[in-house]
Amino acid sequence: MARFELKLPQMGESVAEATLTAWLKEVGDTIEQEEGVLEIATDKVDTEVPSEVSGILVEKLFEVDQVVQVGAVIAVIETAGEMPPLAKSQETVVAENPVADDVSHSVQKTQEMDVEVAAEVPYIPTASVAVTPESNDKRFYSPLVKNIAKQEGLSLLDLAQISGSGSEGRVTKNDILLFVASRKTMASVAAVPSAIRHEDNAVSREPITASVESATASDGPKTASVQPSIPSGVGNVASEVVEMSRMGKLIAQHMVSSVQTSAHVQSFIEVDVTKIVAWRNKVKDVFTQREGEKFTFTPIFMEAVAVALKKYPMMNISLEGDRIIKHKHIHIGMAAALPDGNLIVPVIKHADQLNITGMAKVVNDLATRARDNKLKPDEIKGGTYTVTNVGSFGSVFGTPIINQPQVGILALGAIRKVPSVIETNEGDFIGIRSKMFLSHSYDHRVVNGALGGMFIKTIAEYLEAWDPNRAV
Repeated sequence: MARFELKLPQMGESVAEATLTAWLKEVGDTIEQEEGVLEIATDKVDTEVPSEVSGILVEKLFEVDQVVQVGAVIAVIETAGEMPPLAKSQETVVAENPVADDVSHSVQKTQEMDVEVAAEVPYIPTASVAVTPESNDKRFYSPLVKNIAKQEGLSLLDLAQISGSGSEGRVTKNDILLFVASRKTMASVAAVPSAIRHEDNAVSREPITASVESATASDGPKTASVQPSIPSGVGNVASEVVEMSRMGKLIAQHMVSSVQTSAHVQSFIEVDVTKIVAWRNKVKDVFTQREGEKFTFTPIFMEAVAVALKKYPMMNISLEGDRIIKHKHIHIGMAAALPDGNLIVPVIKHADQLNITGMAKVVNDLATRARDNKLKPDEIKGGTYTVTNVGSFGSVFGTPIINQPQVGILALGAIRKVPSVIETNEGDFIGIRSKMFLSHSYDHRVVNGALGGMFIKTIAEYLEAWDPNRAV
C-alpha cells in the first residue's frame, strides 16, 4: 500500500488560491482515477478536483469553506501499488550555517516572552538554516522555501510557527504556501492590538500575524488588509448592504493590482466589417445544419487576432518582474460573462493552428461550459493574450484592463450600421456600412505606441480584406 497526496492544481497564471466548497467523497470511500474528490471555487472558475490515482480516501486536510493555496495537499489517498515518483518526498538538502544556534535561541526566547515582539527580524539567510521548534525536532529550510519566505515577507519567527509536513518536520513548499494563504484570511485578526486573552484564569499567548495581501499574483507592492467601515446612513430602510462574493472580491483585487502594475495605454481603430457581416449571413445556416452549432462573429475575430500575434510576437509575451517571457505558442483568452455577472477567461489553445470551423467549435464549447461552470482548471490557464467582447452589451468601445502577466487585451465593440463615405473610381459617395471599433489596451512598459498601433491596424486590415467567397 502507498499513500498519494492529492494537491490543488494550478488553475491559471493569476490564481493563487481557491475555496473548498464541497467534499464529494468521505474518508473510507473508494475513488477511481479521474473521479471527482472535491469541489473548489476561485475568482475564475468553479470546478471539481479529480483524483490522479485509484484508491481509498484516508485523510481530508481541509474543511468546507477553507481557503487552499495552489499546490497544497488537500487529501491523502491510499493506493494498492507504488506511489508515483513525483509524489514521493524529496531528500532534504542540509547546509551548515553558523547562525542556526542564533535562530533557535531567538525562537525560544520569543516563546518565553510575556508579550508579542512587534519588531521586524531579518529575512532567512541564503543557506539552509536548522531551526529547533517547540517539538525539539530539527528542521531545515530549503532554498525554495527561503525564497518563498523572502517574497512573501516572512520572518524567522513566522517560519517557526509553521508545522512542517516533510521528513523530520521539514517545512515543504506546500507548508509555506498554505501558511501564506491562511494569513490572508486573518485580516480581522490583524486589527486586534493584542493577542493575549484569559481563559479560566490562565494566560494563553497567541502570536499576532499581520495580514498582508499581495497586490499581484507575482512580485508587487503589498498593502495591509483593512476592514472598511460602513458609511453613516447606510443602515436605514432606503439602503441595503450587500456583501461581495468571494469571486467578486478576487476579481476586484486582480483588476486593481493590474492597473497598479501596468502602464495602461489604449489605441482605437474603426473597422469596416460589411464584407464579414454579409459573409456570415451567407454561411451561418449552412454551418448550423452541418455542425449542429451556431456560427458567431467571435471565431472570425479570434482568427484575426491570432494572425496579428504571429506577425508581432512581441505582443505575445508576459512580463514577470524585469523579465520578458516570449511565448512560442499562441493561446488566446476569451473573456466570457457568467450568469452571476462575474467574468471568466477560458483559453483557446494553439489558436493560430485552427481553421475557421475548428475555431468556431472551440469557441462555442468553451463559452457553453463557462456558463455552466463546467470548465476544467487547465482550460483557464496559459493564456498569452486576451480578447473581450464589450459589444455584446451594446458598448461601442471600451478600455479593458490587462490580464496579468500578459501585456495586451483587445475589446471588440458593437457592430453598427452607420453612414460612411465610400471611395470609388467615379468619386466619393455616402452609403450604409457595418462598422465597429477595436480598442487595444497594452502595457507601455514593454509595448510602445508603434507596436501597439501596428498590431491593431493589422487586425483591422485582415478583417476588411475578408474574402466573401471563403468556404466555412
